[in-house]
Amino acid sequence: MKVDVIIKNADQLVTCASPDGPKRGLAMLDVGEIQNGALAIEEGDIVAVGNTGEIMSAYTAREELDASGKVVCPGFVDPHTHVVYAGDRIAEFEMRIRGQSYVEIMESGGGILSSMRATRAAPVGQLVAETRPRLDSMLALGTTTVEIKTGYGLDTRSELTMLQAIADLSVSHPLDLIATFLGAHSVPPEYAGQTEAYVDLVVEEMLPAVKTWSDKQPPHALGAPLFCDVFCEANVFSREQSKRVLQAGQMLGFPAKIHADEFENLGGVSLAVELGAISVDHLDVTPSHEVAQLAQSDTVGVVLPAVNFNLGSHHFADARALIDAGVALALSTDINPGSAPCPSMPLVMALACRYQHLLPAEALNASTINAAHALGVGHKVGSLEVGKQADLLIVDCNDYRHLAYQFGGNLVERVMKRSRFVKG
Repeated sequence: MKVDVIIKNADQLVTCASPDGPKRGLAMLDVGEIQNGALAIEEGDIVAVGNTGEIMSAYTAREELDASGKVVCPGFVDPHTHVVYAGDRIAEFEMRIRGQSYVEIMESGGGILSSMRATRAAPVGQLVAETRPRLDSMLALGTTTVEIKTGYGLDTRSELTMLQAIADLSVSHPLDLIATFLGAHSVPPEYAGQTEAYVDLVVEEMLPAVKTWSDKQPPHALGAPLFCDVFCEANVFSREQSKRVLQAGQMLGFPAKIHADEFENLGGVSLAVELGAISVDHLDVTPSHEVAQLAQSDTVGVVLPAVNFNLGSHHFADARALIDAGVALALSTDINPGSAPCPSMPLVMALACRYQHLLPAEALNASTINAAHALGVGHKVGSLEVGKQADLLIVDCNDYRHLAYQFGGNLVERVMKRSRFVKG
């Protein structure tokens, strides 16, 4: 059979295959490694995976690529980002070094509200222009699918502007971008002391406006929906306020995501399980009884070690305990201008191995197949399996563990997106 592309002779072809859903427990140690591996690609999809002898005896190709001495693995999926924004918050970097906490910076008018002011002032074209180089960096570091949240507008017009910027970038950038509405990211200054009134605005005005906007958009290339998220945290939104926002979103067809347990436990994980959220993210202070609830659910737990690293914290989410309890665990950069200006999934893997005691196999599965399931697209991307989109990396090493073992550089030599090389 003739196909478009064959990649052959990989020292390791790492599939991260998991046909029955996200990996859990001991399955996280299995990366589906094939020595002297190869795969065949036709019309943007993978049609065969195996060792080189098997593939070359069954297929011929219009183009062959020799991956001798290299690792071939799935492209990374980054399931939690705030990469669309205007301006920067570099002054806050110095404030933290001087000892001010994240909450203190927020209370002084910094943090999310600082990005809100810059983003509200930016038209769509400016947001696109400022975001594109960040997406380029993520792509060069091996990321091929990215979730992007709104939440720096905090009024209806600005939130819709952010969504439009994401939509415009989806058309013009090779990455697959998946949008999440996060109007309940913080309480804007015009609603200071009136959190319930702001929740009313999110539920009664913003979400219907987002629905109207969403209905006019073409279907997502991966079949992904638009998600609805909320920051369930002390001094932001309570469990009940978060529930109200997420249920309103679900009524309009927006599956739930939730920020929970970054600083204080408000029961956000149990809420995520109760509502059938696709993911619950941060999990830095999740108690053991809620870990057990999460492990028994279909909700993916997403941890964000670049945040803890950037904030200079010595406390990280207990990802080791989450995996050992049976939680479907994913990793993400949380790239944003304040708490995690980090585009690199390999660096996140390196942090997770060192500070959260993941093994390299677990970190890779958490950055690929499980991260894809945290976005509801695990049937299309996140692993090298027959029928899936040909999103893959050729890595300049002969053992995938180098992706987490080395840090500070970039081992990703080539990036393929839908069978087309977009780097290298």
